Amino acid sequence: MRYLPHTSEDIAEMLQVVGATSLDDLFSTIPDDCRRKTDLTLPEPLTEWELNERMAALASTMAVSPEYKVFMGAGSYEHHIPASVSYLLGRSEFSTAYTPYQPEISQGTLQAIFEYQSFMVYLLGMDVANASMYDGASALAEALLMATRASRLKKVAISSLIHPLYRRVIRTYLEPPGFEIIELPYLDNGRTNLQALHSLDDLAAIAVQSPNFFGCIEDLAAVGNLTRGAKALFITSFTEPLAYGLLKDPGSQGADIACGEGQSFGIPQCYGGPGLGILACRKETMRTMPGRLVGKTKDRNGKTGFVLTLATREQHIRREKATSNICTNSGLCAITAAMYLASLGGTGLRELAQLNHDKSEYLKQELTRAGFGIPFASPTFNEFVVHFPPGFEATYQRLLEKKIVAGLPLAPYYPDLPNHYLLCVTETKTRNDMDALIWELGG
Repeated sequence: MRYLPHTSEDIAEMLQVVGATSLDDLFSTIPDDCRRKTDLTLPEPLTEWELNERMAALASTMAVSPEYKVFMGAGSYEHHIPASVSYLLGRSEFSTAYTPYQPEISQGTLQAIFEYQSFMVYLLGMDVANASMYDGASALAEALLMATRASRLKKVAISSLIHPLYRRVIRTYLEPPGFEIIELPYLDNGRTNLQALHSLDDLAAIAVQSPNFFGCIEDLAAVGNLTRGAKALFITSFTEPLAYGLLKDPGSQGADIACGEGQSFGIPQCYGGPGLGILACRKETMRTMPGRLVGKTKDRNGKTGFVLTLATREQHIRREKATSNICTNSGLCAITAAMYLASLGGTGLRELAQLNHDKSEYLKQELTRAGFGIPFASPTFNEFVVHFPPGFEATYQRLLEKKIVAGLPLAPYYPDLPNHYLLCVTETKTRNDMDALIWELGG
């Protein structure tokens, strides 16, 4: 009864108050064929030490344990996390913080989120950032909905080089309400074919990812010029925000909305989650922005304070007038990102981004020398596509047995690219790790 505080007498008294004879009566509204008739098949209980051993055994069956060398990004990236982030995040002021709904007792949480917003605005060159979304995919889908609300148009164009899973989320969001989604093809250089935009009109938005799913850096300035001519909002998305420690920010390239995944900023990969949805925009569209937004103000005594702002109550209680069904944020993940960026500082972020780029270029160069093809000539950041010879699947499995994950096969997402693999290198990979990969590949 340690975790079940109600006694049999308590339960009987509660059932009498609601007019039920048993706990099963509480579920009588559920159709009989939808109710489970037997107990769950659960294993016998384990001690704490037995459970630790069991979890370690399960982890060892997956290619994510520390002894594996994983050369794969594709939306989730392995980065070193400063000890300062792990320490600060474990403090109870952050990990058990009070909900920001009542600012008079949650000033610390609100201030931390405000700092996160400030970092995102600076990094992306935008005017305002919200308190975060669930992940990069939901942030991009919400950005497209923002554009349709601002323009009152129902057609959007998205690059086919946006993360394939993000595009699936976009369709889940936009197809049921009847929005038209046009996918732009890609060119031989690994960038989006912008010429297709000349024949399109009445677009609410044009969305391009940079670095894109092939790792190639898009010409955002060219996209910005086209969107201004088409009078559509320009949305830049990303899966690797660290790239903007080295690249020009989206705002300076003409983007109206910048959004994407923030997992790289101090958040462990954790078997796929949680994530951090970053969403920032120019002030002209901020009133269509979903989710929470923390503002800085002064109270009647002139003291600085923080509050939630630009969010109507309809956002939370009246669906038909809400800008989105998202009314919360990934608070702890957002604060993690703020701690990470504060730990690195501007100089550290640039140096880390440069290190990622240089290591990736080293592996690309060595693969080329070993005779493997690099099909896309466009500049990349820390991941790129390699064309391996036919039958590489057997080599891939052999490398797995040696605890090396040689990238992500692209054929399941792009059937026209058999034997093409997406490889990623971050600061966690040493030159010896990369040389070992080349050696095992036969180079």
